[in-house]
Amino acid sequence: MRLRTCFRDRQEAGQQLALRLEHLRGSHPLVLALPRGGVPVACEIARILDVPMDLLLVRKLGAPGHAEYGIGAVADGIEPQLVLNEQAVRDLGVPVHYIRQELVRQVAELRRRRALYCGDRRPPDVAGRTVIVVDDGVATGGTVGAALRSLKQAGAGHLVLAVPVAPRETLSHLEQWCDEIICLETPEPFVAVGLHYDDFAQVSDEQVRQYLTASANETR
Repeated sequence: MRLRTCFRDRQEAGQQLALRLEHLRGSHPLVLALPRGGVPVACEIARILDVPMDLLLVRKLGAPGHAEYGIGAVADGIEPQLVLNEQAVRDLGVPVHYIRQELVRQVAELRRRRALYCGDRRPPDVAGRTVIVVDDGVATGGTVGAALRSLKQAGAGHLVLAVPVAPRETLSHLEQWCDEIICLETPEPFVAVGLHYDDFAQVSDEQVRQYLTASANETR
């Protein structure tokens, strides 16, 4: 059985999301995209609402000897925000010195990636602002959850998650980390984000830079 697709491509998904986010236009929100797939979606939202767009880069902190198992994450910002899975840290007995070392390593990678995409432009200050976090879809919600928690720690005023497609149970879990969720489709079965798009081609680093440049020119 072939799943019903919901969107032609990421641009169409962003245009549909923008219609659902019109009520936020007056608060002049900041749109933050999770790269790379969230960038085309966010670019359309920022263009239609005529608001600024930037990136929100997140890096997982892997457990000692098991890098694929996340014990937390760090997100970029004026001050990088560390979000730990306290239960995993306790269960694995992860020492403080390891967390510090891993944090330094991942912050360096965040800065490398921000320089790649944004040059010398600093991360935006989210304190007190309405912030819309955008991705092209959510499956388990691990990265998005860490992103939302980091923005709360950084003092975001009103925090909104905007995604085209996600499972209901994941959205229910993410509600605790934000003030509002806008999701266009919660299909059953969900399976994978990409199966709900006709065109889900990979977004390249160069395309990310082009979207950021286009968005900056739109909001001047």
